[in-house]
Amino acid sequence: MSIAYLKKASKTPETETATAQKVVAEMLAEIRSNGEAAVREYSRKLDKWEGDIVMTPEAIAAATKNVPDGVKRDIEFASKQVYEFAIAQKNSIHEFSTELHKGVTAGQRVIPCNVVGCYAPSGRYAHIASAYMTVATAKAAGVKTIVACSSPYRGGGMHPYVLYAFQAAGADVIMTLGGVQAIASMVYGLFTGKQADVVVGPGNKFVAEAKRSLFGKIGIDVFAGPSEVAVIADETADPFIVASDLVGQAEHGHESPAWLFTTSDKLAQEVMRLVPELIDKLPPTAKDAAAAAWRDYGEVIVCGTREEVAQISDQYAGEHLEVHAKDLDWWLANLTCYGSLFLGEETTVAYGDKASGPNHVLPTMGAARYSGGLSVHKFMKVLTWQRLTREASRDIAEVTARISRLEGMEAHARTADVRLGKYYPKQKFDIGNPVEM
Repeated sequence: MSIAYLKKASKTPETETATAQKVVAEMLAEIRSNGEAAVREYSRKLDKWEGDIVMTPEAIAAATKNVPDGVKRDIEFASKQVYEFAIAQKNSIHEFSTELHKGVTAGQRVIPCNVVGCYAPSGRYAHIASAYMTVATAKAAGVKTIVACSSPYRGGGMHPYVLYAFQAAGADVIMTLGGVQAIASMVYGLFTGKQADVVVGPGNKFVAEAKRSLFGKIGIDVFAGPSEVAVIADETADPFIVASDLVGQAEHGHESPAWLFTTSDKLAQEVMRLVPELIDKLPPTAKDAAAAAWRDYGEVIVCGTREEVAQISDQYAGEHLEVHAKDLDWWLANLTCYGSLFLGEETTVAYGDKASGPNHVLPTMGAARYSGGLSVHKFMKVLTWQRLTREASRDIAEVTARISRLEGMEAHARTADVRLGKYYPKQKFDIGNPVEM
């Protein structure tokens, strides 16, 4: 194998988790003990917010009345794209029933969750897209109650564009809450009386840790780490566009990895020259984040063959994976580990992040090896059911009794025995040897 690292990351996102775990554990314990009062205090202390938590229709209308019509149209367009893709996903799975054995009918129902919590951060950036990505997808699933939260923006109320996105996508309850206290409030049903079955949406390491800590009590979308981008490129790729796309995702934060996997040393060298130049031209907030991300987490790997590139890419299992190379169908057929795949120069990650349709809440930190991103199916339960005739019960009961006794589970076996005795009192059956231990 011919693989060379022209640039190697000096840090990994995992190095930052210990502090977050300690802080989140303390906050969740306080909120469990003191409920809404603790949430209000955290909101005051951390976000400088002392206003109402649950927004009334009148407050929403007042806060969004000055949102420009052009912004509204863009949000509505993007929200519709996400909703329609989610509807197509929903239609890919359906209810059915089938006869497995004469008289044994089994099937599945597809039922939406009752309550979903959707979070959209508003820290370094106002995550407008995250608002409609989560809410519109839950709406398409048929969720009965969607509770949406976003933090106060820079000392004021919720960012009006994020608020409008929640409303346009169909949120039923909107709360001005951020961080760990928002996640905990949705999970415990604070302020609404409705405990979430699933909580979704991106956030910082404290939000991610809160979701991880509460997983099991509720479902979550993914164990989220810092946003990642990987670009696969060959000699046909445009180095300026490749560099631009790497920088485009590195601005997410100081810990956001950006990786280039290529078969062209010439392209790799040019991209490495261009990336710092492009970062230097960014506005201050984005420049600060992207510079640190590229310095500490950026990697450039040159491989001898496209097969080696595919192997490396699958090992990294990047959240976002772009392919700037010949024979896109080959890459589609051979790549197996990624959050979402963007094929061809015409298809950049930012399109998926904002408006093309597939969801942008995606697995990070290698989770794409075993999991996909947020989809309408996250909000839907595939539940099985079964019904037997008495004749079928006879056939299944004998096998059940024998296997149960082989396992040493006598009480299980007797639930089959009693049915055979009731339905066929004059017949003899092979039900195995009773368990005596």
